[in-house]
Amino acid sequence: MGIGPSTKETTLHHFRDPLIEEITNDKDIDLIGIIVVGTPQSVKEKHFVGKRAVVMAECAQVDGVILTADGWGNSDVDYENMARELGEREIPFSGLKFIGTQAEFVVTNKYLDTIVDINKSKEGVETEVVGENNLSKMDAKKAIAFLKLKMNRVKD
Repeated sequence: MGIGPSTKETTLHHFRDPLIEEITNDKDIDLIGIIVVGTPQSVKEKHFVGKRAVVMAECAQVDGVILTADGWGNSDVDYENMARELGEREIPFSGLKFIGTQAEFVVTNKYLDTIVDINKSKEGVETEVVGENNLSKMDAKKAIAFLKLKMNRVKD
């Protein structure tokens, strides 16, 4: 399975990314950076690149992370690995991902507790409508709220 039309983001969506807009407009959040990680074919390489990305976040001494992905199935391995790496390092995070009717990840762990499903179709499936299942401003606000809750727990 790969990403289909309804989860593909248009160029305009990239230029007006709801998550970036919401983060930069939030007075409580100081955006340090964005790490883009590809999806390698082999599981060994998936674990390597995920661990490297989390080590970069750790070295930047971030207070929290929002983890996003634009696929499902095989890319769940990448996502779960990064979530586990963040959780084991006690770096608070929330996430955004298309989940839909599959209702769970192909692989899972105890750290995947604050992931916002970006599915918008009533059936909870991939559709042929371009951009139907992209993350929205409301999705971004939910992920930011989850992140703030986790970051506040760490401070307490």
